[in-house]
Amino acid sequence: MLSSSITYRVPYADTDQMGYVYYANYLTYFERCRNELFREIDFPYTQFEEIGIMLPVVEAHCDYKQPAKYDDLITISATVTNLKGCRIRIENEIFNQQKIMLCRGYTRHAFMSSETRKPVRPPDVLMKKLETWNKE
Repeated sequence: MLSSSITYRVPYADTDQMGYVYYANYLTYFERCRNELFREIDFPYTQFEEIGIMLPVVEAHCDYKQPAKYDDLITISATVTNLKGCRIRIENEIFNQQKIMLCRGYTRHAFMSSETRKPVRPPDVLMKKLETWNKE
């Protein structure tokens, strides 16, 4: 399976009045890692746009286990767990520096034509890159 991970130091701006990472920021963290996942296979999101494909989120889910706090060094992982038809599911986990799971969740996306705004199959060039990556 295609997966990637990044580390990120939580800035004060990501926290709420209680000193914890604001709950919606976890979805932003998922996106940060998702972008790196596609970049690792040499298919950054800008390439989707260049060939007329959008990848909107159609479903998002988070299970919050423990709060992340200001200055925590977190590890965010993203794994493609399903690619069927015009949809892709990417699962995420976030751990702090003590290896404690903070959050687990996923996003589902639809491949969509930027011209017609209708669902389309993933581009062949992406599928080839995924196949190549999965063989390594």
